[in-house]
Formats: sequence, C-alpha cells, structure tokens
Amino acid sequence: MANGDSKLLGAQLGVLTSNGTASIAKAEFSDIVPIRSIIVRPDDDWSALAGQQVRVGGWVKTARKGSKGSRFLQLNDGSCLGNLQVFVEADKVDLGQLARTGICVVADGVLKLPPGDKEQKVELEVEKMVHVGPVDPADYPLPKTSLPLEFVRNFVHLRPRTCTISAVIRIRSALAHATHIFFLERGFLNVQTPIMNCSDCEGAGEMFQVTTLFSEGEKLEKDLLKNPPPSEADVEAAKVIVKEKGDVVALLKSSKASKMDIGDAVAELKRAKENLWKLEERSKLQPGIPHKEGKIDHTRDFFGRPTFLTVSGQLQLEAYACSLSKVYSFGPTFRAEKSRTTRHLAEFWMVEPEMAFAELEDDMNCAC
Repeated sequence: MANGDSKLLGAQLGVLTSNGTASIAKAEFSDIVPIRSIIVRPDDDWSALAGQQVRVGGWVKTARKGSKGSRFLQLNDGSCLGNLQVFVEADKVDLGQLARTGICVVADGVLKLPPGDKEQKVELEVEKMVHVGPVDPADYPLPKTSLPLEFVRNFVHLRPRTCTISAVIRIRSALAHATHIFFLERGFLNVQTPIMNCSDCEGAGEMFQVTTLFSEGEKLEKDLLKNPPPSEADVEAAKVIVKEKGDVVALLKSSKASKMDIGDAVAELKRAKENLWKLEERSKLQPGIPHKEGKIDHTRDFFGRPTFLTVSGQLQLEAYACSLSKVYSFGPTFRAEKSRTTRHLAEFWMVEPEMAFAELEDDMNCAC
C-alpha cells in the first residue's frame, strides 16, 4: 500500500502512523486543531508542544473539580479515541456550565506538560472559552459509565459519541477505504449499482418491497372522507350537459353561424367533457390498496411495477464487465429473511467483483 494511503487509513482509525509529522496543524477547513494531532505523537515526545497556542473544540466526556475552584475536562472531538485534558480556571468561565457530561466547548489556550502526571502527557490550559453549548443533564442519556448496546441503540443521534460505536465507524471507514484501494490498484472500475430494482438476480429468499401504495392509499382515504366521490347522479348530470353542449355545436355548424360563436361553443363542450372525465375518474376511486383480478394493482404504484431493494448488483455488474472487463461494487444489500440469528442481517454491505476473460483460477487468485 502506498505511503499516502497508509496515512489516510491511520487518520480514519484515529492513530498516527510511523511516518506521521511531529508538528501541530489546524484542520483543513477549520481553525480548530484536531485533538489527534496533539495527543498522538510519532515519537512519544510531547515536549515540543509546550507553550504552543491552539484552539480546540469537542464534547466533554467527563468533568472533575480541581483546586481553587478550577475544573478538569476530558475533551474529545472525534478525530481519535483519546481525550485531551483541558484545565479551566474559575475566572475564565462560569464553571457551573462545565459540570455536565456532553456539553460542547470551543476553547483557546496554551499547551502544557502536566507535572508528575503519568496518564496525561499534555494538557490545554484555557485562556479564553470561545463557546459553551449547554446540555440538560435530565435529557442527556450518556453518562460517564458504559452502557449496553441495546440501550444505546435508542439514541441514534448520540451513540457515535460512545467509544464502541466510534471505534466501529473508524474500522468500517478504514476497511471501505482499503477495499477501494485494493480494486483500483488492480485496474477495477467502481460501479454504483441501483439500490432499487425490479429483478431478483439470485431468485432465493425474501426481498424488501418498495411501494408508495400504502401512503397513497391513506392519503386517498382521507381525501375521500373530506371530499366524497361523485354519485352516479352527478356523473349522469355531467353526461347530459355534454350532450347539450354537443347539440349546440351541431346546431351552430348546421346553421352556418360565425366562427367566433362556433369556437365559443366548442370551448364550452371541451370544458364539459373534461369535467365529465374528472367526475368519472374520481367516481372509480376506492380507499385502500388498489386491486385488479385479485392481485395488487402495481400500475398505480410509483414505478408502475413491483419494485424491491436490491439483494445483489450482480446482474448490472455482469453487463458492465462485458464492456469494461473488470468492475466491482461495494454497497448496501438487503434481505428480508425472517431469521433472528447472528448470521443473518436485514442490511449489510457486500463487495462484488466481476471480471471478463477470467477462468476459475483467476477468480480464486483475486479472492485470495
């Protein structure tokens, strides 16, 4: 793997590779210095950082009281798993705001080497608290202690702040990056196959169906309750009006009336026919899911036919391979199998390569 690629993978995993730099750099699109560039050093030497002015931002993992009313914060910005210790004195900010886990802070300060602290190699002494985003402790579900995944799953907007989920995301990101590097270095082209399609390329198992019939059926039911469909009498009355308008047009033509009079009469006839068509169509509407010959009528669905979430991009990839030789896809796949074992997932990501002019041994070499 190229040197640049190994650095990217290191950044995604929240670690610094052996070829990393010893200097502190701001984030590319921000004034914030990533915590990763402060606490993770390639040579385990933090002495060069002492006295440097930096601005950091992140979310407080823990907070504890220090001497003389000061406060020590463990700050994490997501750039790595580790936290930066932040020291705040009482004259810099209302320390009551910093007593809550989960608050968001942006702070300017000076990096220092804490004396005699074996755990904290470097800390930030705050000179100015730029921003404090408060948190209501009664509503914040992530305390200092670890939580079971079943509980964390109920808070999808906050669970990336947990060490477990953030580690999973880093690993997935690095694996995805490495997967693309592997295939691109070997001449494969990445193809994004459709997520929704009308075919089952494997012909086995259950598929998730995509439809708007249910939502449209609910809307129609509410609409019909608010505006009932026309009765047969309404439709018949509209037919009578159309016949009358038609007779008027025929009479004007037979009497050789002016073009203006005939044109006006024809326009009225068209409006009457259009109104009749609308009434007839609306009179056919029925609440619920449309059926035809005992089956669901998909012609009124969004795509006009049964549509499903993909179980594989194989069919599309085979077509592309017959033009581009070597292709692959890496994306989500869906299976509606009603198995509750750890070996079955409703959604997972799958790597699918396809090669033209390849024998079985070639496929095996690619897989290995």
